[in-house]
Amino acid sequence: MQLDRADLKLLDLLQRDGRTTVQALSEAIHLSARATLNRVRKLEAAGVIEGYRTLISRSALGEQICVFAEIALKDQRQAAIQRFEKRMAQTTEVVACYIVSGRYDYLVRIACPHLEQYHRLINDWLDDASLGIEKIVTNIELQTIKEFTGFPIPKAGSKPARG
Repeated sequence: MQLDRADLKLLDLLQRDGRTTVQALSEAIHLSARATLNRVRKLEAAGVIEGYRTLISRSALGEQICVFAEIALKDQRQAAIQRFEKRMAQTTEVVACYIVSGRYDYLVRIACPHLEQYHRLINDWLDDASLGIEKIVTNIELQTIKEFTGFPIPKAGSKPARG
């Protein structure tokens, strides 16, 4: 789907505040409320907007630790990878899981109320031979400097950044 200037502006506004009214959105992009709503629905139907979420303050949930676990698998066969990824997707404490390049296969962000729970969790994973985990390296988050709240929205007409 080709995104024009109005689409990009809508995405930027909705990513900042998913509860922005259609009226406020329409004023920002200088279109009618009906035309704006149609654009939002088109972006949703195309999968550009995948959903809406509420950001919850971690401190409101009580003390929590966040851990980044670098995980290497000893078994690289597709069945083993699928078992591991399914377990990560089903584990409530896993808040993000990425396949990465380098010495480890996955980077997993885990949130637990205390270190003992994290320790039990990874011991369960290591004890489950079907997951094929070779090694877990733990990095405890000491302080969050910037939390993910959305992807950078390119300016209309700008060329994509090249790495």
